[in-house]
Amino acid sequence: MIGAWMAVFFCGCEAAVTNRDSQGTTIVCFGDSLTAGYGAEEGKDYPSVLRSQVDLPVINAGVSGDTTGDALKRLESDVLSHDPKIVIITLGGNDYLNRIPKEETLKNMEAIVDRIQSRGVLVVLAAVQTGFWGDAYADDYKKLARQKHFVLIPDVLKGILFDMRYKYDQIHPNSEGYRIMAGRIYQKIKPFLKKP
Repeated sequence: MIGAWMAVFFCGCEAAVTNRDSQGTTIVCFGDSLTAGYGAEEGKDYPSVLRSQVDLPVINAGVSGDTTGDALKRLESDVLSHDPKIVIITLGGNDYLNRIPKEETLKNMEAIVDRIQSRGVLVVLAAVQTGFWGDAYADDYKKLARQKHFVLIPDVLKGILFDMRYKYDQIHPNSEGYRIMAGRIYQKIKPFLKKP
């Protein structure tokens, strides 16, 4: 019994994920320029790559420049109206760049997660390192993930933004970088795509 519990714990506490059996019909990628695909060739943004790996429609709800506050305002129209099974969030970078107080960013993120989960949808947060020497939100996102039981992908761009082979500019991947990003996200959502 203990062994089974430990196995669940070390594989990411999948049994504890809120709405793991979501009945939605789409995957919505919700975020800023990293979701919109700034820097990628046509059709090589991460949602497009992900679309080729799954059996559900994948909707790109990325808007370049969005902060968590901007995204919260369009959550209903751009995300929840599409009957999502999974929402993949990539937000926070513009909050950091625009020096929005961390407390405000975290309040917005919690509100986004709460509203999505209240509709029976599984949440995935693909976090991005927001500082050159560290991450302003890393510990806070881990705490929020424990509280709300969503899937957290820490530093989804690890090894990408400091390697010229995968960069379009200082803060955006190129097509190859987005391909790697999509692969990491797919591996995290794959267990939740299996039909019962």
